[in-house]
Amino acid sequence: MTAASRAPDGEQSQRDHNLFDTIVLIAAMTLLTAVSAFQFLSWPGLLAAGLFVGLLAVAAPNVPPYLLMRLYRAVPVDRRSGRDIYAVLEELRLRAGIETTPAFYVVPSLTMNAFSVGTSHNAAVAVTEGLLRKLSLRQIAGVLAHELSHIRNSDLRIMALADGLSRAMQVLSWVALAMVFYYLPQYLAGNARVPWLGLALLYLAPTACTLLQLALARTREYDADVTAVSLTGDPAGLASALRLIERYQGRFWEDLVFPSTRRVPAPSILRTHPDTEARIERLRRLAPPPGLTPVVAGEDGPRMSLVGMSPSQMRPRYRLPGVWF
Repeated sequence: MTAASRAPDGEQSQRDHNLFDTIVLIAAMTLLTAVSAFQFLSWPGLLAAGLFVGLLAVAAPNVPPYLLMRLYRAVPVDRRSGRDIYAVLEELRLRAGIETTPAFYVVPSLTMNAFSVGTSHNAAVAVTEGLLRKLSLRQIAGVLAHELSHIRNSDLRIMALADGLSRAMQVLSWVALAMVFYYLPQYLAGNARVPWLGLALLYLAPTACTLLQLALARTREYDADVTAVSLTGDPAGLASALRLIERYQGRFWEDLVFPSTRRVPAPSILRTHPDTEARIERLRRLAPPPGLTPVVAGEDGPRMSLVGMSPSQMRPRYRLPGVWF
């Protein structure tokens, strides 16, 4: 069965709002990068920054998904072992209009997480072992629909562009710092005038760009929730999955680790995802699309390992300055 051809008014209004936010945030990041690049090298700097961001935005989404999955030691699941998961993926793929069924991977981690990579013709979706062991198939369907929504909505390309802008700004900030060390001896000797305002802009712009990137990520998450409901026909399924993930993951221990490694930092402006309660409240306001049968109608128990992993094989991997998984 295909998704309803016309989105409900509430869903369409939410999409329009998210689209407006995305355009504003991308425009702000682009303007900030352009002004900073022009401040440094005038028109040549502006052209170089534009080429760098453009190349990264084109190349990043086209990296083969299996290479990215190898970074997380993700294990591919064949169609026989993950028969029910692939059945859900196939139905969601048809409803979303994605060209091919994404490959399915399991990440050896007891945390509860999921992510997608690739494009509509070559994509992959990964979930952690911890998520499989805690969620029902109905809840997993909501999570998978959310990830396929990122693929359908071209979020990966949008976030690649945002990432390119942030990286360009970071390079410019390093240049600004090097220029400070270059100008400082001459300034102290009274032999040079230092453009402090321009250097301060170059140095502080990456922080502003990062905050805009995080705001963009939160906006795309809201949009993916809305699209996921139009695919599953089951807003309650995704809402229950989010609530369960929040309950099992918790927040207390995350506030004890170094800020660059915690999952839900405070304040919320530093989060990559919106507040879970806010997401659930929005899902409650969404009515199931008329005439759309839920992908999974009923509850079942969580799955055990689909790839034969034991808890000892899912020990955290460490990297400076904190825990990877």
